[in-house]
Amino acid sequence: MTPDAKLAVIAFGGNALLRPEDRGTHEEQIARAKQAARWLAELVVRGFHVIVVHGNGPQVGNILIQAEEASTKVPPQSLDVAVAQTEGSIGFLLQQAIRNRLDSIGSGGQVATVLTEVEVDANDPAFKRPTKPIGPFFTRYRAEALERDLGWTMREDAGRGWRHVVPSPRPLRILNTGVITHMLEDARVVIAAGGGGIPVVRGRDGQWRGIEAVIDKDYASALLAAELKVELYVILTGVPKVSLDFGKPTERALDRMTVDEAEHHLREGQFPPGSMGPKIEAAIQFVRKGGNEVLITDVDRLREALEGRAGTRIVR
Repeated sequence: MTPDAKLAVIAFGGNALLRPEDRGTHEEQIARAKQAARWLAELVVRGFHVIVVHGNGPQVGNILIQAEEASTKVPPQSLDVAVAQTEGSIGFLLQQAIRNRLDSIGSGGQVATVLTEVEVDANDPAFKRPTKPIGPFFTRYRAEALERDLGWTMREDAGRGWRHVVPSPRPLRILNTGVITHMLEDARVVIAAGGGGIPVVRGRDGQWRGIEAVIDKDYASALLAAELKVELYVILTGVPKVSLDFGKPTERALDRMTVDEAEHHLREGQFPPGSMGPKIEAAIQFVRKGGNEVLITDVDRLREALEGRAGTRIVR
């Protein structure tokens, strides 16, 4: 990577590759990866080396459904291993599609995926209050059996059945930052911290081990962006701009917010925890740690947003 090269982190959800209306076939996911590669290439064309952080919620859910269906034949695997599996499988689909896209537009360059370990605190309050629903829906009878036999925390989900809820601790450190930096010397695109990364803790014996949890990919991508001191941090979501009073007659889309304004609106409850909240918190975290600005938009307006004609920018 040349001294004047620019770095960008772009984060997007797992639904970009596996949407609710999809059956989840391999062919569908290849097609979605090709779609993603087209807009990811926009950043490369603009001279950036790009770190891609993807979500994995639907994909991990499918692995857990498969495990449940095969529970009488195959022992269940831990959640950290399921996260690692999706980092590998989604990374493969994306890096192949991105490489092909860059070759087709004459940009070329290497693309690589890093199985990324992310340190969390074993004493994080999230471990005492699991909140993140994952995997399939269960009957009450099955849920009670899983609570009894495996120690899972199960909660009823809007009348649709019972689901396993797991901790979602805050990320403290990306263990593979040095490797990612080294890979960026040769690669135009590095796919890292997929699904928020594989959660790991350090035991009293000094040894690292995986832990049953999931990390929010927005928080992980903000941490990675801050550690790498990137010039551009993009969070893709389902709306073209951040809005106040979302869904109300008084809804107002925002072109720009300072971090102070963003924190004020967050405290006022404008950005719910289950949707825009983590993205705004991630943006604040990045800028507070020295970042310049964060761009929040949707896929359809990414090109316009990169040109300053769309999206919401959160600045110092």
